[in-house]
Amino acid sequence: MNGAQKLMAAVFAVFALGFLMVGSNKQQTTQQQEDAGMIRAVAQMQRMANLKCPKAIKKFTGDQTYFPTSTPSDHQTYVSMVWDASKTDEKYSFKLAECTVHETVGGISKLVIDGETKIEKEVKR
Repeated sequence: MNGAQKLMAAVFAVFALGFLMVGSNKQQTTQQQEDAGMIRAVAQMQRMANLKCPKAIKKFTGDQTYFPTSTPSDHQTYVSMVWDASKTDEKYSFKLAECTVHETVGGISKLVIDGETKIEKEVKR
């Protein structure tokens, strides 16, 4: 074999080994599938909260909110976003706004601005 043939054989071997490695790792265990599903659900709730909460706060206060000061969550069923005017340089017409998105509601389940509940929906268990 000359050098070119050896090089072609080596490249072919690397590709074959790569395909075998990828093919053998495709099957996920049930636990891995459940974990991935939970991560996707939490990411979707976070995305929904990022889209809907600032719009709802703007509707009730006229203030455009950008970055929440905290985002408490149980990482399974709900995500909350809190805007505390005392902890930010942003100037809001409210002191505290808390918006919660529950997985089972499919949108904002509770919006409280300065202690006054603006939106409250029943959370299905």
